[in-house]
Amino acid sequence: MLSEDSPLDPGHSDPAGSTVVRDDRLDPAAKMTIGVLLVSAFVVILNETIMNVALPRLMVAFDVSADAVQWLATAFMLTTAVVIPTTGYLLQRFSLRTVFTLAMGLFSAGTLLASCAPGFEVLLGARVIQASGTAIMLPLLMTTVLDLVPAARRGMVMGNVSIVISVAPAIGPTISGLILQYLSWRFMFLIVLPVALVALIAGARRLPREAVAGSMPLSIPSLLLAVPGFGGLVYGLSRIGGGSEGAGQGPEVGALVALAVSFVSLAAFTVLQLRLQRSDTALLDLRPFTYRNFTLALSLMVLAMVSLFGVIILLPIYLQNVRDVDTLGTGLLMLPGGLLMGLLAPLVGRMYDKVGPRPLLIPGTALLSVVMFAFSRLASDTPIWWVLTLYLGMSLSFAFIFTPAFTTALNPLPHRLHSHGSAVLSTLQQLGGAAGTALLVGILASRTATSALAGATGIEAQVTGFRSGFFVAAILSLSLVVLSLFLDGRDRDGASE
Repeated sequence: MLSEDSPLDPGHSDPAGSTVVRDDRLDPAAKMTIGVLLVSAFVVILNETIMNVALPRLMVAFDVSADAVQWLATAFMLTTAVVIPTTGYLLQRFSLRTVFTLAMGLFSAGTLLASCAPGFEVLLGARVIQASGTAIMLPLLMTTVLDLVPAARRGMVMGNVSIVISVAPAIGPTISGLILQYLSWRFMFLIVLPVALVALIAGARRLPREAVAGSMPLSIPSLLLAVPGFGGLVYGLSRIGGGSEGAGQGPEVGALVALAVSFVSLAAFTVLQLRLQRSDTALLDLRPFTYRNFTLALSLMVLAMVSLFGVIILLPIYLQNVRDVDTLGTGLLMLPGGLLMGLLAPLVGRMYDKVGPRPLLIPGTALLSVVMFAFSRLASDTPIWWVLTLYLGMSLSFAFIFTPAFTTALNPLPHRLHSHGSAVLSTLQQLGGAAGTALLVGILASRTATSALAGATGIEAQVTGFRSGFFVAAILSLSLVVLSLFLDGRDRDGASE
C-alpha cells in the first residue's frame, strides 16, 4: 500500500513538522497495472449476463426447460461464489502475473469450449470454467486497487471498478441481442475470445511477476464445506417455490434438504475459518467483519445484487415473452441503462471522495425502492417507453449505490486483510447475484404456473409471475434504505496497519 510519504505520493512538511499530502497521483506502472486489470475484468464479467437474452433461443436449440436453461446464468455466478474464497490463498502465494494468467487462461479456455459446445451439458460445463476465471479476477482487481491507490483517491478509482462490476453485466443483454439478431449464438463467445486472448497476452507480458512472500497452506476442509454451503443455498432458493413443474404444491423436499445442508455447511465453514485465522491459515479470513462499515456496506451490496441480477434476467424475458420484442430490440432497450451507469460511475466516485457515502446512498437506495415497486405493477400493455424509463431509473440508483458501497466497505481494512476483504466482498456479492437470479426466476415460474392452473391465460399468467418476482425485489430494496442511514464512512483507513 502506498503511504503518504511514499515517493509516488510526494508531500511537504507544515510548520508543525507533519506531512501534508499534495499529490496522490499514481505512477505510470500502477496506472498500467490497474488499466490491464480493469479491461480484463470487464471482459470476463460481461459474460455473467451476455446469455440472458439468448435463453429463449437456447431453450429451443437444446430442447430444455426454462428452469434448466436459467442455470447457464446461475451456475456462472454460483461457481464464482465457490471459487472466490480461494483467491485470498492465491494472492498470498503467487505473483500478480501468475494469478492473472491463471484467471484469464481459465476464462479463455471456457470461452473456446462454449463456442463449439455440441450440447447443453458441454455448454454448461464451459460456463463453469469461464466462471472460475472470473472468480479469480474480481478480488484480484479490488485487492490491487487497495494496494496501489491512496485512500484519498479510492473513490474515483472505485468508480472505474464500478463500471466493470455494474455496467458490464448491464450491457451484456445488449451485446447478445445485437449478435443474435444477425448471427448464431456461438458468436457470443467467438467475438469475446480474441479480446480475452489479447488481454491474456498483454497481462502475462507486462504485469509484475515478483513472488509474494508466504507459505499459507490451502485448507481442503474449507473448500469441501464451501461447495455444499454456497451451492446448496442457491439451489435451494431456486427450487423453494416448487419450480415450474411443482408450482402451487409447496416447496420441494429437495429444496428444503439443500437449504438445510447449506446452513449446516456454512456454519461449519464459519467455525473452521475462525479457528484457522488464529494462525493466519484461514481460506477466507473473517476478521474484516470486525469493521463496522465493512459489514454494513457488504450487507447493502448483497441485497443490491439480488435486485440487480434479478431484474436484468427477468426484464429481457418479460420484453420477449409478454411484449413480443425481438432480441435486437430487447438488447437496445437495455443499452441506455448500462451507458448511464458507466457515465455516472467516475463522477459518483469523485463525489464520494468529497462528501462520503451517506449523501449518495440515501437518495440512490430510495430511488431503487420506488422503481422496484413500479416494476411490480407492469402489465401486458405497459408502454415500452415507461419500461425504459423505469430501467433508466434503476440504473441511476445503482450508479449512486455501487461505488460508495464498495469504497466504504474496503477503505478501513488494513493491508494484511486486503485480499481477504476483497474475497469476502466478491464472494457474497456473487452469491447475492446468484440468489437473486435463482429466487426471482423460481418465483416467476411458480406464480406463472399457479395462475395458469387457476384459469388465467398464458400472457395473464406470465404477468402475474413477473409482478410477483419484481414485488419481492421491491420488498428487499427497502432494507437498503435502512442500511444506508448507518453508513458514515468514518472508519479510519487501515493502510498503515
